[in-house]
Amino acid sequence: MNVLECDGLSAARIAGSPCVHEVDLKVGKGEVIALLGPNGAGKTTMLETLAGLLPREAGKVVVGGVELPSGNPRSAVRNGLVLVPDDRALFRRLTTEQNMRLAVKSRGRKAAAQEMEVALEYFPALRKRMSVAAGQLSGGEQQMLALARALLQKPDVLLIDELSMGLAPVIVEAILPVLRQVAADQGTSVILVEQHVHLALGIADRAVVLVKGRIHLEDDASALAADLGRLEAAYMGE
Repeated sequence: MNVLECDGLSAARIAGSPCVHEVDLKVGKGEVIALLGPNGAGKTTMLETLAGLLPREAGKVVVGGVELPSGNPRSAVRNGLVLVPDDRALFRRLTTEQNMRLAVKSRGRKAAAQEMEVALEYFPALRKRMSVAAGQLSGGEQQMLALARALLQKPDVLLIDELSMGLAPVIVEAILPVLRQVAADQGTSVILVEQHVHLALGIADRAVVLVKGRIHLEDDASALAADLGRLEAAYMGE
C-alpha cells in the first residue's frame, strides 16, 4: 500500500516559476527514500511543497488516501506528514523537554509521558539534556531533538531535509540507522534529503535522483550503491 502519492507535482519558490516539474512518486509504508541530486535540483522546494509550506503549482499530493490541500501545513500534519527542515526549527530558549512536550501538549499527561519515553529510546543521549535549552545543545543533539519532536507527532510520512547539515560524518553515521529502525518499528515512511550520498544509500530502500527539478534516475538504493557511476552520470544530467 502506498502511504504517499505525488501525481504531476510541480513546485516553485517564486509563484509562476516552477523549479520542480511534473514529479510522480509513490512511497510505500515503512519505505525509506533517499532523495538525491546536485545543489539547486529542487529537493528542498519539493519537501516544503509536500509539507504545505509552499503552494503547489500543479499536481496533487495524497497521504493515506486523502488528497492534501495546496499550501496548508496544518492539514499536512493532521494527515500524518511531518517535515524536519534543515534549520531544525527548534525553540532555542526552551529546554529539550519543553520542545518535546509541545508535540504532545494535546494529549493526557500519562500518554504524553509514555510517548516521550518511546522517543527517548531512539535518542538516549537526550535523557541527560532534558533541562538544557535547545540553543545550548550540540549540533548532533539538536538534530536528535528535532527528530524526536517530529516522531512525537506520530507521522505516517517523515520528511527530513539535510539531516547532516553542520554535523560531523561520525554523528550522521550514528543518527541515520535510527531512521531505519523507526521505519521498521513503526511503519513510518521516510523521505530523506542527504548530502552524504553513501550514508543515505546505506539505510534507504530506494533512491530518487532529482536533476533540474525532474526525476532523472530511480532505483533500489543497494543497486545504486554498487554502481556509483550511474549516480555520478545522473548528477551530471547524462
